[in-house]
Amino acid sequence: MVKGNVAFILHAHLPYVHHPEQEGFLEERWLFEAISETYIPLLNTFGALSREGAAFKLNMSLSPTLLSMLTNKLLQSRYIKYLENLISLSEREIERTRNEPEFNSLAIMYHDKYCKDLEDFTHVYGCNLVNAYREFQESGHIEIMCSAATHGFLPLMSSSAVRAQVSLGVEIYLKYFGRRPLGIWLPECGYTPSIENVLKENGLEYFITESHGILYSDPKPVFGTNCPVVTPNGLVAFGRDPDSSKQVWSATEGYPGDFDYREFYRDIGYDLDYEYIRPYLPPDGQRIHTGIKYYRITGKTDLKQPYNPLSAKYKADCHAENFLCSRQKQIIDLSQKMDRPPIIVCPYDAELFGHWWYEGPFWLYCLFKKADCRQSDFKLTTLSEYMERNPSMQVCSPCPSTWGHKGYSEVWLNESNDWIYKHLDNAAQMMSRLANENPCCEGLKKDALNQAARELLLAQSSDWAFIMRTGTVTPYAIKRTQQHIDRFTRLYNDISAGNIDPSWLRGIQAQDDIFPELDYRIYL
Repeated sequence: MVKGNVAFILHAHLPYVHHPEQEGFLEERWLFEAISETYIPLLNTFGALSREGAAFKLNMSLSPTLLSMLTNKLLQSRYIKYLENLISLSEREIERTRNEPEFNSLAIMYHDKYCKDLEDFTHVYGCNLVNAYREFQESGHIEIMCSAATHGFLPLMSSSAVRAQVSLGVEIYLKYFGRRPLGIWLPECGYTPSIENVLKENGLEYFITESHGILYSDPKPVFGTNCPVVTPNGLVAFGRDPDSSKQVWSATEGYPGDFDYREFYRDIGYDLDYEYIRPYLPPDGQRIHTGIKYYRITGKTDLKQPYNPLSAKYKADCHAENFLCSRQKQIIDLSQKMDRPPIIVCPYDAELFGHWWYEGPFWLYCLFKKADCRQSDFKLTTLSEYMERNPSMQVCSPCPSTWGHKGYSEVWLNESNDWIYKHLDNAAQMMSRLANENPCCEGLKKDALNQAARELLLAQSSDWAFIMRTGTVTPYAIKRTQQHIDRFTRLYNDISAGNIDPSWLRGIQAQDDIFPELDYRIYL
């Protein structure tokens, strides 16, 4: 007898990076790496499970910016060049390591992988991964959620800005998946009660919060995060289960830190002689992660041993078994204390699986396969399926919360990035003013208004504040924020003065060409 459920949620998102003016732009590699290391491996995992008849189920969110990049013709063609470059490099590596059997076998492994990626991308998926994910939704294996248009951090936005982000996110979802979404992934799990009306207006039924968003609800929920609550607005809120989440995402305490898994930070882009690797680096010659990595984590020192794929796969299988046993024990324990089936909600960044944790997609395969093949006390479910089967929920008001350090917006509002919000808030007010002053226009003026909305949305991406906080590519994040605000400000002034420069407008339209269906009147 099934006593409870486990729900996996994979949140797939990248900020919009599109530079037609320059080939080999470093930040475009974020997309290319994620395609090869996460998005294609996940599709292949789902495909293998489907062919084997496994009844797997999970939720995913594919952010509007990611959907736009995955269907962008220029980025698709550049991804193919990226693969061809890696195939060439791996061929050289096969020759270079011919007298080093442990490394040579790995060079062959990477060569085969990138050749298969090219075959899968161009022929199996027809260069359109979005359609492949849509097919798995239509077959009932995955339930895809929407997200805000450019992953804007909603708790720090005005109501009109939140409305624009959410309504456009729903519209983009409808375009790509042919149906309206049931749930939304709130960017950075950023929740505050003020956004609920906008979610309700857009027909959304559920969202996910960090654990304490549910645990500190008013009143305190009887079953904690193990049962969703319904807000006074009628929206269902699911809370992240802390135990299962930490077991997977933590690099120090969780599975990804196991010594048999591939070491992410040792890459031939940094290890090999500069002149040898130079032809495969970006135009500026900066050393980068190529994706070809020969070492396993080994231990907590800099001394690393060669990676052994068979040992890593064995360990992934063991960890899948451990995860299932842990959830089985958790479900049995909870079911004895609850008057309804508990649910264990396990949300993760999709890019953890494959990009950061190379064996992650295989771990998912083992997990879903084992869950399907055995009699256990729980079943995998989607969130809407659980809601349908368990409609009785406690009414609570969740607590404002986010995921990330300390759980209350600190990652996105601190001394490294607080300067951006006065500019974003002013621009949002100016955009609403433009929309209300120009409720109906055509031609060049309408194009300029749409582009102003586009620049504001791109400036609002939570990724820029996050990068400023983590200090990874801070100059790029600052440049993108300033650039979009500067472009918005000029458009505002030009529209207000009735002096729009067509040539300049067409130029920025070509660079920031996201959401061609965008209508500025979402700010009315």
